[in-house]
Amino acid sequence: MLTRLKVSGFKNLVDVDVRFGPFTCIAGVNGVGKSNLFDAIRFISALANGKTFAEAAMSVREEDSTSSDIRSLFHRVGNEYAEKMSFEAEMIIPKEGIDDLGQPAKATITSLRYALTLAYRMDKTLSSLGGSLELIEERLERIGWQDNLKYLKFPHKPAWRKSVLQGRRATSFISTNENQIIRLNQDGSKGRAKSILAANLPRTVLSNVNAIESPTALIARREMQSWRLLQLEPAALRKPDKFMTKPGLGANGSHLPATLYHLARSQKNNSDSSVYERIASRLSELIDDVYDLQIDRDEKRELLTLQIKDRYETIYPAHSLSDGTLRFLALAVLECDPNASGLLCLEEPENGIHPDRIPAILELLKDIATDTDEPVSEDNPLRQVIINTHSPAVVRQVPEDSLLVAELKEMVDQNKKIFKRTCFSFLPQTWRSEIQTDIHPVALGKLLAYLDPGINNEEDKSGELQINSVKPKRIIDRQDVRQMLLSDIGD
Repeated sequence: MLTRLKVSGFKNLVDVDVRFGPFTCIAGVNGVGKSNLFDAIRFISALANGKTFAEAAMSVREEDSTSSDIRSLFHRVGNEYAEKMSFEAEMIIPKEGIDDLGQPAKATITSLRYALTLAYRMDKTLSSLGGSLELIEERLERIGWQDNLKYLKFPHKPAWRKSVLQGRRATSFISTNENQIIRLNQDGSKGRAKSILAANLPRTVLSNVNAIESPTALIARREMQSWRLLQLEPAALRKPDKFMTKPGLGANGSHLPATLYHLARSQKNNSDSSVYERIASRLSELIDDVYDLQIDRDEKRELLTLQIKDRYETIYPAHSLSDGTLRFLALAVLECDPNASGLLCLEEPENGIHPDRIPAILELLKDIATDTDEPVSEDNPLRQVIINTHSPAVVRQVPEDSLLVAELKEMVDQNKKIFKRTCFSFLPQTWRSEIQTDIHPVALGKLLAYLDPGINNEEDKSGELQINSVKPKRIIDRQDVRQMLLSDIGD
């Protein structure tokens, strides 16, 4: 679980410091830089997955970019680029994991901070890329119990906190000295620490750790590998699966039939129907006529095909379902899958969904995230969701403490040149405002730019406006927001 991310020098992210809870909604107009934050997360994840610096850089380049120069990832003012880009991620990792050779690992502490600094290096031998990335610093260190109590402020119960924050350790796992020598300290076997010259490394030190020598670092790597951007593609969602397809929903939505079939067959009570009924019930929140859900087994072609049945017992195969229905269905399957853990990023999840059904998909996304009222378990995996949107309808419905507003603000660099960078702010009187006192909360006038003045004002018999008292409040339920909306109507 990613609890904090600091980024500087990457695209238009300069001195960015963002804290996350189990569910986060980032709102902002198109082109403000919301996706760049996702790209930073993807870049870190790609490096943890073993990609070289060049490969990771290429994976997050702008799709329509005509330049192959990886310098385009660095922050630019005019024709001048930043010399370095840095990333710092604070995270909660699982207690146990498995390395690439199937060896089990057990973390000595589950609250960690990973930091990485890269510089651009001209390299004439890499003319197609224009240059390369040089590792300047890499660190992996513990976060102490007291720091967690001080800064882990999103709403949660002590039972949840105790289930995820475990262990202790005094020394760092990975460190870098002033000579760019990276030290990998072992916390598994009692072997000696390894020292590695950073300058010529093609990938991170973290990406090569194993369970025997560095179990905690290995699990941190696994955690970052699980951070992914879901881009659910209708073609992939409609595609049937072979009988032997390995379950697990792909980032593009592939293998939906195989994943659902595996979930149904792996029920402890050996009953397929409970999973199908649960997901069909979810889907009925989007489509009223949904009665049943099933996987058709074609024994001749050895194919698994997703099917939906309506109340008239008419069967609809996946290829006849709408894009929005398929995306909703994929998310419902993810919510049921205990093996689908880690961080899930989604861009504009409201696309293809009727405005009246937006509350249903937001409720589903919140349910995918870990329930911080209960200890983490097989039924409550350590899972996190971050979405971005420019939709007023979404902003109105999300919980007030989940919202981050992205906007461009002018700054002046050390050469007195003006540039714009993406800033992320939050509402006053929410949990982030308690610990990020150096960041100004979003002005309500800015927030109202996302909210049209139409609002369903519920009145009691006395004619007074009734505010929804259920916690956590939605944006639209805040007293200050509703008062400003009503004053706009009056004008």
